[in-house]
Amino acid sequence: MLRVWRQRRSLSQLDLACRADVSARHVSFLETGRSKPSREMLLHLSEELDIPLRERNALLIAAGFAPVYSEESLDAPALRAAREAVELVLSGHEPYPALAVDRHWTLITANRAVGVLLADVPPELLQPPVNVLRLSLHPDGLGRNIVNLEQWRAHVLTRLQRQIDASADETLAALHKELREGATPSGAAQPTGPAREQDFAGVVVPMRLKTRYGVLSLFSTTTVFGTPIDITLSELAIESFFPADRPTAELLRRLAENGARADA
Repeated sequence: MLRVWRQRRSLSQLDLACRADVSARHVSFLETGRSKPSREMLLHLSEELDIPLRERNALLIAAGFAPVYSEESLDAPALRAAREAVELVLSGHEPYPALAVDRHWTLITANRAVGVLLADVPPELLQPPVNVLRLSLHPDGLGRNIVNLEQWRAHVLTRLQRQIDASADETLAALHKELREGATPSGAAQPTGPAREQDFAGVVVPMRLKTRYGVLSLFSTTTVFGTPIDITLSELAIESFFPADRPTAELLRRLAENGARADA
């Protein structure tokens, strides 16, 4: 397992040894089983290899040690402060959309502004659990209303592949295959004005979504918890959408003031 993660990070035994301040011989002995690692050494190497917390537990178990990292439900009392922090970020981001997802992009919670994006999505596609990436490219979901669908789809698949490379998550790999081979929506939205992607010079990819209120141009940022020691928190991410142009910002503010947004 240690060798697999080292190779996944494109490191030689010497590279890892230098990072961890141990000998390459010791790394070799650990990988071949000639030496038994200590719990502290495994945690140290896991940190240097940036192994996800869930997989660090698996590495410890394989070496005969008890797991170190807990996995609480977000509703658990121990995570109350974290849950409140998530809700604070989401509500504070209004009138712009923001949502929280788990490691597989399953929707956990969202602010009210997300309802503007989902207003034309069939109710059956919004029944929990909702996978955000699947919904965004679904022929009957957001996919049919994304004006720059080809560009957005390429962005989603590239981002998902980076997550797979970093985590080796089989569920994400299956999702990537599903989305890559999925059908393209028929009757998809067509550009209603000049494309604005060039305004970002390739720095970010905006999603241009045709809604009943007008075309929204949005780009997103990701917020994660710093130095988490709980698996749930380490795998939680907040996607916050920002207006990519002034008309989008004005439209979202106007919808919020007029109460036109739907609860998500």
